[in-house]
Amino acid sequence: MLSKKAEYALRASLLLASTYGQGPVLISDLAEQGKIPKKFLEMILLELKNQGFLRSKKGKGGGYSLRRAPEAITLGEVIRVIDGPLAPIPCVSQTAYQKCEDFEDESLCGVWIVMKRVRDAIAEILDSTSLADVLQLMEAAMQREQEMPTYYI
Repeated sequence: MLSKKAEYALRASLLLASTYGQGPVLISDLAEQGKIPKKFLEMILLELKNQGFLRSKKGKGGGYSLRRAPEAITLGEVIRVIDGPLAPIPCVSQTAYQKCEDFEDESLCGVWIVMKRVRDAIAEILDSTSLADVLQLMEAAMQREQEMPTYYI
């Protein structure tokens, strides 16, 4: 399950993606727009900065901005930085693999078989979806909403 911290990291990253190339954004603006507690957001942004996703600027006109283009940052990358591996169990993880103590050959374990499929499906979606892709999906959803007729009863 996605942690609240990872959800907030994605929200903040999407907000920064929507202003990419327009300069840094203040933490207070990100917190307000993303409906994220400011103190919690400060920790998240610092972690994303330390992992190379963000840059910061101090002083007047300061704030945070993406270090790479929104097309070059996937949801999977952001989630892994905040929550760690995507795998539901360690024996199917590609980034934090741990051998199962109960089975000599993990590939014969029913739980392993299903959880590997789950991990692969999650990774396929999150690792092939960039911040820019999500912004496009959001824009399309807003466009559809505006085009829908209003019915009155």
